[in-house]
Amino acid sequence: MKTQSKLSKKRITYAEQACEEIPGFRKLYKELEEKMVLSGQTGSTLSNYGRKLAHISLQFHKLPQDIPEKEINRYLAGLARESKTPSLSNFKHTIYGLRFCYRMLGMREKAIKLPSLKQEHKLPVVLNYQECIAMFKAPELLKHRVLLALIYSAGLRACEASHLKIGDIDSGRMMIHIRQSKFRKDRYVPLSPLILDGLRKYVHACQPVEYLFNGHEPGIPMSIRGMQWALREAVKKSKLQKGITLHTLRHSYATHLLEFGMDILTIKELLGHQRITTTMVYLHVAKPRRTNLFSPFDRLYHKD
Repeated sequence: MKTQSKLSKKRITYAEQACEEIPGFRKLYKELEEKMVLSGQTGSTLSNYGRKLAHISLQFHKLPQDIPEKEINRYLAGLARESKTPSLSNFKHTIYGLRFCYRMLGMREKAIKLPSLKQEHKLPVVLNYQECIAMFKAPELLKHRVLLALIYSAGLRACEASHLKIGDIDSGRMMIHIRQSKFRKDRYVPLSPLILDGLRKYVHACQPVEYLFNGHEPGIPMSIRGMQWALREAVKKSKLQKGITLHTLRHSYATHLLEFGMDILTIKELLGHQRITTTMVYLHVAKPRRTNLFSPFDRLYHKD
């Protein structure tokens, strides 16, 4: 009875549940995985798309391709209302997952009929220097302090930080080797001497195995969800009011490099962007280096 109780309490994912309950979903998910690997998509994209396709399949007890168009539209309308703005990630990943699935199955006409998503042109949230320092001090665990500081110091994506191995830290060359990240590309970024000191203390104290940041068991990488939890706790403790995610640390890295005088092309390579237009958004965020800037409002009341 105790064993059954433990098994019943075991948390399973939507994808696992759909594989068990929906006939044909396991085969569909396997085909989706193979197609995404061949097209160079990341594991996190597969997880997002797979979760949304599993959720909609469980909702209707059918495979996505067998759900009538009217029911799909009703489902999407409900998501849009819940999200308040149809651009939020839950709605977006459902749309993108369905499009990918339909195209994979040769149902291009069905994919075209899905609602289009308007591109938003929002500037990224960026931390100032004092906010960065406050956040890196906040965590109680040395592991979390080093993790957040490292993500910022090297401009890492969350999945890159999760999959960093101990051997990827090259203290001889003072470089970090980021392997097979987005677009299946490797790159090197500079290793901060201050971060290296922190990493040495952390490795000595925590003895990670294989991966630089282990999960609950040695030899298994820390999950992105675990990293997000560490960040949320640091934000709470440091009492920061901005909408901060792990990617905010990467945005802050790029913006601060620009403010300190690094050229945009070098920043593009460090971030691993494919197109310079992606990197150029930071030109709109970085504080101008000119010192003679002012608001005209102040001049209205300026007394000679």
